[in-house]
Amino acid sequence: MLAAVMDYFSSCWGPQSRDGHRGKGSDAAGRQEGLLWYKDAGQLATGEFSMAVVQANQLLEDQSQVESGSLSLAEPGPQGTFVGVYDGHGGPETARFINDHLFNHLRKFATEHKCISADVIRKAFQATEEGFLSLVSREWSLKPQIASVGSCCLVGVICSGTLFVANLGDSRAVLGRLVKATGEVVAMQLSSEHNACNEEVRQELRLAHPDDPQIVVLKHNVWRVKGLIQISRSIGDVYLKRPEYNREPLHSKFRLRETFQRPILRSDPQITEHRIQPSDQFAIFASDGLWEHLSNQEAVELVQNSPRNGIARRLVKVAMQEAAKKREMRYSDLKKIDRGVRRHFHDDITVIVVFLDSNAISKASWSKSPSVSLRGGGVTLPAKSLAPFSAPAELNSTY
Repeated sequence: MLAAVMDYFSSCWGPQSRDGHRGKGSDAAGRQEGLLWYKDAGQLATGEFSMAVVQANQLLEDQSQVESGSLSLAEPGPQGTFVGVYDGHGGPETARFINDHLFNHLRKFATEHKCISADVIRKAFQATEEGFLSLVSREWSLKPQIASVGSCCLVGVICSGTLFVANLGDSRAVLGRLVKATGEVVAMQLSSEHNACNEEVRQELRLAHPDDPQIVVLKHNVWRVKGLIQISRSIGDVYLKRPEYNREPLHSKFRLRETFQRPILRSDPQITEHRIQPSDQFAIFASDGLWEHLSNQEAVELVQNSPRNGIARRLVKVAMQEAAKKREMRYSDLKKIDRGVRRHFHDDITVIVVFLDSNAISKASWSKSPSVSLRGGGVTLPAKSLAPFSAPAELNSTY
């Protein structure tokens, strides 16, 4: 019965275009097959793309979008492509909020600055964080668990021959670059992960909180910030940024014994600018659900040696095959496991592959191009509903 109800919600709140129209399985809006949603191929202002999402959680916590065409509210204005992968934790609310607001903020600031820049992207992140803080303050008294919901945030923007990558958390962007001398493709990671399993991140936290010997704790052989969460930067997770929300009626598992004077987690993104070269073939944007099972080099070789059509779905499949192999089970059996229980075998996985067409990129900077607006699908609840409360699980890769 529950599955039927959730499938109904899926048809009502599926992928949405920029003009508000929602697809119901059409090829233009992507297709849904069980827990897998995919858009095998599409054309952006800067080249082709492929996109796929597989759900493992009871509620899809990964949200994603591809936007192409105008990157500002003014005409003429910068043209290009925007890619977003938002890996939520504790529930889908923050990731959904980012999906609804971040790109609009970017267009607003791009209009004001009359360009796309690292500063424009940083301001869009800040406005999104502040907007979610406002939402928490409004809903805290009735829905205190919303203070414990957060999301990683990975963004790629292609404009004027430059690929900007902005990241909070542990999603990852990887470039595939062709080596002409050998014909091989090599992986070039464009983002840094803000995860306490990395020594650099632990050092950053200790330097920022020199008076707190428990700022990072090794718990069940996993490094966690305050023993609670693996990531050190995010949108949301207000309970670790504002002490007034780290108290009752928030669930006791999230509450710290001692109050804090400054935010424990950060919300400022790490931004890189990469000038696209003719040898740059494609970029893979994916949540950590993919990278748990595939290395950077394995992923780029798979893309390079496979047909473009359906390549994101192929990457998801190979990751799931690896997950099944680790549990000594058949891939066909893993696919039969329903959402919720599936989370014990792999995380939600989102993959977006953007092929870099140097001719299209050079033409797209200021010339008018057809717009694309697509969101990754999955079984979701209405936008205004709050996910059922769940305490941190050891199996969750972020908590």
